[in-house]
Amino acid sequence: MTTAAIAIGDLRKTFQTPEGALHAVDGISLGIEAGEVVAFLGRNGAGKTTTLDMVLGFTRPTSGAVEVFGVSPRRAVEQGSVGAVLQSGALLHDLTVRQTMEMVAALHGRVDIDDALRRAGAATIATRKVGKCSGGEQQRLRFALALLPNPELLVLDEPTAGMDVSARRDFWATMRAETMRGRTVVFATHYLDEAEEFADRIIVIDSGTIVADGTPDDIRDAAGASTVTCQWDPTDGDPAELPHLVSHTLEGDHLTCTSSSTDDLARHLLTRTSASQLVISRARLEDAFVDLTSSGKAIS
Repeated sequence: MTTAAIAIGDLRKTFQTPEGALHAVDGISLGIEAGEVVAFLGRNGAGKTTTLDMVLGFTRPTSGAVEVFGVSPRRAVEQGSVGAVLQSGALLHDLTVRQTMEMVAALHGRVDIDDALRRAGAATIATRKVGKCSGGEQQRLRFALALLPNPELLVLDEPTAGMDVSARRDFWATMRAETMRGRTVVFATHYLDEAEEFADRIIVIDSGTIVADGTPDDIRDAAGASTVTCQWDPTDGDPAELPHLVSHTLEGDHLTCTSSSTDDLARHLLTRTSASQLVISRARLEDAFVDLTSSGKAIS
């Protein structure tokens, strides 16, 4: 039986603050299989980073369990099974990119620095001092550092923060090449388009708990109603009597309907009414995210 890349059971992390106990992570349970690409979404303070910190062994759970490839997070990191790209980190600005790589590589034994630089898209800046690198270039350096032990799992916490659109596109092109190698990738991001385009699975966290877990399509479909628009013929009567209707607006002859079953509604419109110019629009991931993190509902 294949060991899960990440196994989390009833994970909790509580911090004591002057205002009382803060439950940053409040009973998360999940499994991530080897080879999955999983995005963590959530508002600031939702618990994403705290969860990833426990996966990386940076902080210990208050209760619950977390294993990475069947061992403790710290053991997995020591074995070189895990690489991480974080928002910020201790980079020495007076060293060059290559010198930084050489310093960290000394901790891993025999590793291919040039290969890691090339795969991270940082080979062209190898002789540049870290302090002269842009925010995006420093993130590429962090990515190259994460690749040094050739890890099975990459954990990315807001990896493209501070990058411009072009740098973000280049970064994810590089990441796609890494996933083609069968690597497991778990990342937290505020960019919903990154999650929608890159992830096979999205986990939405709110107030320290999981409120949604599924494919991007699952989350769009379950969290928000899709829309059907058409040209409405008034001889067909009152559109409020249409089946599978959640709500509707009628402006002139332009009818917009939200529905929990757009296929059934569209079928009815096409076969039982004179409606024309019919268009089905799926709920956007952004709409689903806002709905999930503001309504208190949960799906799985």
